[in-house]
Amino acid sequence: MAPRAAQWMSEESILQSSAELVLARPFDRAEREAVYRAIAERRDMRHFLPDPVAPDVLQRLLWAAHHAPSVGYMQPWRFIRITDRALRVALHALVEEERLATAQALGERKDAFMRLKVEGVLEAGEVLVVSLADGREHHVFGRRTLPEMDLASVACAIQNMWLAARAEGLGLGWVSIFDPRKVAALLAMPDGAKPVAIVCLGHVAAYYARPMLEIERWAERMPLSAVVGENAWPSG
Repeated sequence: MAPRAAQWMSEESILQSSAELVLARPFDRAEREAVYRAIAERRDMRHFLPDPVAPDVLQRLLWAAHHAPSVGYMQPWRFIRITDRALRVALHALVEEERLATAQALGERKDAFMRLKVEGVLEAGEVLVVSLADGREHHVFGRRTLPEMDLASVACAIQNMWLAARAEGLGLGWVSIFDPRKVAALLAMPDGAKPVAIVCLGHVAAYYARPMLEIERWAERMPLSAVVGENAWPSG
């Protein structure tokens, strides 16, 4: 069954109910709580069960990602689904190579980092490589002064997928420990394309009660007051 949002936001429904789209009405209480619950319970997952992800669920998650906002409507995201086991193993090898290099660069935190589980590439039911497309316009809207807005748009797409995955009862992990040039070469990406995430997606036994890096005492979430300022840089 197509998601409710997909039904409501189909081209036909937009044309037929444009007046409804003008109305600014809040979701009802249960719907609002569901949105905030998905945000609060989203986790960067590293531990997965081997069960496959149902094709219709995967399509819903890709739909959610593709409906993310993008500056100038550039839609710079591209998704490569990795279904070949040998290719997945090769991706994992590149992640492991960079994991070791990162550990060396961390100095005194090397041992603590090596104890962390930083990916689930071999275990997750699905692996997707999310990339910036090649041939992006340099002066689309905000990109003239903020060229990284295409990357921000891709991050929004991943976040959409992340929240949708939580709503579907799945886990998602964003792996960024890899050399983009090597991953691009492995996947024969066109010149100008740049992989920004290896997304591990699948069933999980349970969600972490708190972000894993908090549980492992690697870092803590900053208080909201430390990151919000009024008319000036936050004082926290």
